[in-house]
Amino acid sequence: MLVSTYWLMKLNETVILELKLYSLNSSNFSLALIFDKVSISFSMVVTMISGSVFIFSQKYMEEDPFSERFIWILLSFVVSMNFLIFSGSIFFLLIGWDGLGITSFALIIYYESKESQLAGFQTLMINRIGDVIIVLSMFLFLVEGQFIFFSMSDKMFYSSSLVLMFCVAALTKSAQFPFSSWLPAAMAAPTPVSALVHSSTLVTAGIFLVIRLSYNLNLSQNISTMLLLLGSTTCLLGSWGATYENDIKKIIALSTLSQLGVMVFSLGMNLPCLSLFHLYTHALFKALLFLAAGHILMVTFGAQDIRVMGGVGVMMPATCVMFNISSFCLIGAPFMSAFYSKHLILEMMFMSPINFFSMLIMILATMFTAKYVFRTLKAISWGKTGISLMSSCSSIYTTMPVLILSLGAIMGGKLIMSMEIYNLEFAFLPSFEALVINMITILGVVYGLVENEIKKESFLMSTLFFLTPLVYGSVKPLGFYMENMKMLDNGWVEPFYILKKKPYWWGSLVTQEGVWPSSRLLILSFFFILLLMWGGMLSI
Repeated sequence: MLVSTYWLMKLNETVILELKLYSLNSSNFSLALIFDKVSISFSMVVTMISGSVFIFSQKYMEEDPFSERFIWILLSFVVSMNFLIFSGSIFFLLIGWDGLGITSFALIIYYESKESQLAGFQTLMINRIGDVIIVLSMFLFLVEGQFIFFSMSDKMFYSSSLVLMFCVAALTKSAQFPFSSWLPAAMAAPTPVSALVHSSTLVTAGIFLVIRLSYNLNLSQNISTMLLLLGSTTCLLGSWGATYENDIKKIIALSTLSQLGVMVFSLGMNLPCLSLFHLYTHALFKALLFLAAGHILMVTFGAQDIRVMGGVGVMMPATCVMFNISSFCLIGAPFMSAFYSKHLILEMMFMSPINFFSMLIMILATMFTAKYVFRTLKAISWGKTGISLMSSCSSIYTTMPVLILSLGAIMGGKLIMSMEIYNLEFAFLPSFEALVINMITILGVVYGLVENEIKKESFLMSTLFFLTPLVYGSVKPLGFYMENMKMLDNGWVEPFYILKKKPYWWGSLVTQEGVWPSSRLLILSFFFILLLMWGGMLSI
């Protein structure tokens, strides 16, 4: 596939295979496959990462009695993603799109615990929103008289409506705000599944669909504004939430949420090539990050709290080095693979005529990204030993995939840039603006180093700004939140009652048990919604 990618890039050719099912009143119902440099290169990245994950699964799932069933479900998951990558018509797209939804549900509920079943249900329900929108778009395609979406152009009568529907469906599949709550919940799946889901499959399906559309037509101003605002908000949501998490898998999941926001933000600037470039680099180093974390979990017997992982660096230095490499890619450290993509997106942000509100949110998100990365590294690499019993479980099945992905995490950015340099963007910034990007990152690094890694979890951030209680919760059912937050009786009347009794009512909204009642939650939610509306009005 690497040879095919290089050949298609040099010839700049596209091969389309179309199978006509039947015709009805000049409307051709057909299945279409598209083979070009985008689909072949993305499939190459997916197959390389999935191959490494399959090798790693041989060791990770060796004690599971149903490991063979797990491998078959995982294989169908990868095949569904390849169907979506090569799809050229709406019918073939639905095969891959629904295949991803069904197989991801089966993988998330694999352990059959209450937590995994709730997480699978939440993931399935949120993704169903995008599935329904994709199905509804078939009626507009029927009016246009064709079902091939990669040949859409601005001359089509319903092109703007179709692009809007595809973008909203992509936001649900890629866990953008306000559909972000299912991504941390999907951590209930085994770690090899998380490495696939969070790197190159499922969450990147929606972004790849918008990239495919952006190659043929320009997104309208309203859609670009929506992508800018939601992408920057999702990036801030993920990076800010990760600073209050102690579970290593949830920290990596929220980092995925943050990087997906960066890709959507790049699409909002009408830079699909740059977004695809960051998608490739992110897939390589995020798979490495998950496999290194999975190896750490095997050593610590499943302990996922970073506050007890202090001795991992001494016990397994090679895996800790790989974890550090992928973590440096997260913040866009110089000459790592993500430096060539993420740093370029931030530079193009200063050059593009976008609204100031989205730019400010993205700057804050960049600082928080560096903060939680170094907080995690400090706890794992430099912290004191918290677990007295550790096992050494290194083998060829854990070492070889990590080494393969580490080469991609270190050299992938430069390699992709050298293969197709004319598709990328070039930024020319004043020295002050270039200094701002570096200083924001350095400020986050210092903040993460001086902060105490033993930090209490925040209910505000663990629920992703109250997105989790809005659906059937990822860890506990909705009744748990309703009971703790007093949403029905006292919660609605309490602010007005306290306002009459005490002038300083805000500080007394915490109950004696230390639980935040719904009055404070409702007020914070109200101000957050007002802030988003104000940003939306500024951007328009």
